Amino acid sequence: MPELEVFDLKKKKKGKVDLPDDIFAAKVNEYVIQEVVKMQLNRRRSGTAAVKERSDVMGGGKKPYRQKGTGRARQGSTRSPLWAGGGKTFGPRPRSYDFRPPARVRKAALRSALSWCCRESRITVLVDFNIDQGKTREVHQVMKTFALPTALIVDEKGNGNLLRGIRNLEGFTYLPPEGLNVYDILRHEHLVLTRKGLEGIVRRFVPEGGR
Repeated sequence: MPELEVFDLKKKKKGKVDLPDDIFAAKVNEYVIQEVVKMQLNRRRSGTAAVKERSDVMGGGKKPYRQKGTGRARQGSTRSPLWAGGGKTFGPRPRSYDFRPPARVRKAALRSALSWCCRESRITVLVDFNIDQGKTREVHQVMKTFALPTALIVDEKGNGNLLRGIRNLEGFTYLPPEGLNVYDILRHEHLVLTRKGLEGIVRRFVPEGGR
């Protein structure tokens, strides 16, 4: 069972915490991580790319010239893709790129991402992340104390001061345990967990109807 030091905001040691093996020491499955990241990125696509096909182009109702005797190939409409200003052939149409892997795959990907962070020593545990005024400089000072260039901070839902203090700080993100996801874990160099944030993550992996 992985064991990590617990710090306060001034980097003073406040004890240790054991991380559950089934969440932070599981086998890292790169395939399920890739699938879930692809799902998240696909959901961000608007899917509105489109071109006009032959039936969408205005005009072209009259045959441009007679069928025979001109020496040219026969043409029935100037809306043909062969003509300048005509419709496009097999162009993009509005579509949804959304797909959703099964719940067990999504959970396995999150478990793999957390285990990878733990294996690479990219996790820091804090007692809490309570700052007084919700200023950006307060959060920046804490991150500077821990020498973290980028970090995903996971704390209990409703930490308004942290939310205000971090929103203008480039490279740092705050999420409650319920919103923790694979993509945000991977795009930050470090994962910062408060005790309550860690408890929330553990609850996400508890089977429904039991503990």
